[in-house]
Amino acid sequence: MIEHNPPKDRDVYLAAVLNLYLELPETPSRAGPHDRKTAIELHQRGVTLSTVEAAFLLASLRRLGRPPDYPPLSSIRSLAYFMPVVEELLNNRIPEGYVDYMRRKVRLLGGERQVKKCS
Repeated sequence: MIEHNPPKDRDVYLAAVLNLYLELPETPSRAGPHDRKTAIELHQRGVTLSTVEAAFLLASLRRLGRPPDYPPLSSIRSLAYFMPVVEELLNNRIPEGYVDYMRRKVRLLGGERQVKKCS
């Protein structure tokens, strides 16, 4: 297999994806091997970090914004949970500035964990 990005770039990408994932509300405190495999798949597909971050935020907001009288959802157990939203955003761009709005909203609704800006 020919690797398109040097390993160091891949490692930086994987660390960024996993850190973004772990900073979200309702996600585990540690990433597992399956999470790393999913992050590698995202890298191999060339999904940008900004798209990954937007998908994480959008999916989190959809969960956090559920009406309070709805039954509670179980915790997110895998980074794979976000893959359908990644696909959605690959097919539908979000407006400029919307990621900043989503970061603020997740921070407001999500409690303790801080959602950092992706570089």
